[in-house]
This record gives sequence, structure tokens and C-alpha cells, in this order.
Amino acid sequence: MYVDTDAVRWFQQVADGMTVTEVSQLERVTQSGVSRALARLEIEVGTPLLRRSGRTLRMTHAGSAFKRHVDAMLFQLDDGLAAVNQLIEPETGTVSLAFELSLGTWLVPDLVSSFRTDHPHVQFELKVVPDELASSVPGRGVVDLQISTVRPTDPTVQRRQLLVEPLRLAVPSVHPLGRRARIHLAEVSSEPFVMLRPTSLLRRLCEDLCDGAGFRPTLGFEGDDLPTVRGFVAAGLGVAIVPALREGSPDVVAGPLRYLEIEDNLAVRGIGLTWSTERRLLPAAELFREHTIARATARLLPAVARGG
Repeated sequence: MYVDTDAVRWFQQVADGMTVTEVSQLERVTQSGVSRALARLEIEVGTPLLRRSGRTLRMTHAGSAFKRHVDAMLFQLDDGLAAVNQLIEPETGTVSLAFELSLGTWLVPDLVSSFRTDHPHVQFELKVVPDELASSVPGRGVVDLQISTVRPTDPTVQRRQLLVEPLRLAVPSVHPLGRRARIHLAEVSSEPFVMLRPTSLLRRLCEDLCDGAGFRPTLGFEGDDLPTVRGFVAAGLGVAIVPALREGSPDVVAGPLRYLEIEDNLAVRGIGLTWSTERRLLPAAELFREHTIARATARLLPAVARGG
């Protein structure tokens, strides 16, 4: 059976509330042309899809059933056309990028802004994911690329390390340790800790570091994100192990926190770029992947802020 895709799209527009007149003006087709196309579509389907109610057209029961499949079909068609367009014009493509929240204040903005300098028309779909879920995102085909601290266990996901991020001990500026530049974690074994939820990979890393220093941290408060953790530390409710602040991050402001270098071994976390090996990246995403790796290789990523 032959189905005119223009007629299907016009049916969708009318079903969504547009009049035949509005469709004809939008599509630059005569009203009679739209009406004839809709009539031919009903003949192909084998039953009326629209009925007149006053000056507007309403869907029949058959039309409502057909509409659900029309929406899905046109969505897939538009995605396919966009994919072909990216092959032809990669400079107007879209990159779907996932990242952990803690990387969204400094690393992701730096990469996107530097990339857009040379590719100003490429668009981005940004998705923030919890770190405990991050390892599965590229493998599911949800996004093109992901920037995270997670080492994927999925064999179909490839990872390229971008940099190693040092961890710091955040303390209130009025804390007795606030004048120190560096510290061993054993020195704060009696302090209450402000930490992320137990499902967080950073939480587990912090517990491992404390365990390596010979103590189990006393939990003072739990938070869902790093800004909350820093806020509780600033209020004098405990200390926290957090990523070092980076140049260009809005978090780098003079305030009630001091960040001490941790002299214990392995007080770092790796940040990497991941993508699925089971599907080929479209040109815009491939351009961004190459840009990200090149920027990391040239050591152009934001440096640790002074005092961070």
C-alpha cells in the first residue's frame, strides 16, 4: 500500500487542532489540495479518519487509533531525515551529551564553548545523570557521548580518560584547620563528615579513603549534591571530601570555606569520555569527541583554582 507522507503529516496537523486553511498556509498548498490528500489517505486506510464538527475537523475513533502510530512513524522519519542531514551537513547537527552534575559547572561548559568557537551551529542536548547510573547510559544508546567519573563495566562502551581530578578536604574558614594548606585524613578522624548519599560513587571513594587512613567516618549529614554538601560545611556542620574547584567554575568565590590538599594516596578521581562501540557516531558527535580528546591531550582543560 502506498501512503503519501505529506498527507499523513497533514492529517497529524489537523488532528492536533489546525484547520485545513492553516495547514494550507503553513505548507503552501491549496486548501483543496490538502482536502484531496486527506480523502486519499482515508481511502488507503479504508475508513474515515476525520469528521466535520462545525468549522473544524475531529478525529473518528479510527482516526484516534491511527494517530498514535502516525506520531511514532513521523518521529522516526524526522529522526532519519536529521541523521541524513548530519551526514551531509555535520556543522548543523546535534550532539547528545550526558554528564555528572559535579562536572556541569566547569568541564562541560568549557568543552562546549570551545567547540562552538569553530562549530557555532552545532546544537547540544544535555542530560545530567546520577553517577551511580552513569555507566549504563552510553551502552543503552540514550546519548552519543558521556563525561563521567565512572569506569564502565559494559564491554560495548569505550572510555578515554581526560584528566585526573584531585580531591580536597572542605572545612569552614573559621575551623582551627582553616589556616592549613594540606592535611592527612587521620587528623580529622574525630570530625563529623558531610557526605553524599550511599549510592554515590564519590561517597564510596570518600569512605575508602577514610578506611585507608585507619578510621570509619562519623556521618553528620547526607546531601543529594555537592552544593548542598558545601553549604552544610560552610554552616559549620562538619567537614567533607569534595573535588577540587576549577578555574572558571562559578563555585570559585571567596567565601566561608577552605579547601585543604589531602596528602593521603589515591585522593583523586579520574574523569573520562565514554561512547558506545555498537553504533557509529554521527559527524557532529564525532567532531565533539575529537575536540574533547584533543583538548585534554593538549592540557587545555580548566586547571585547579588557586585555593581550590
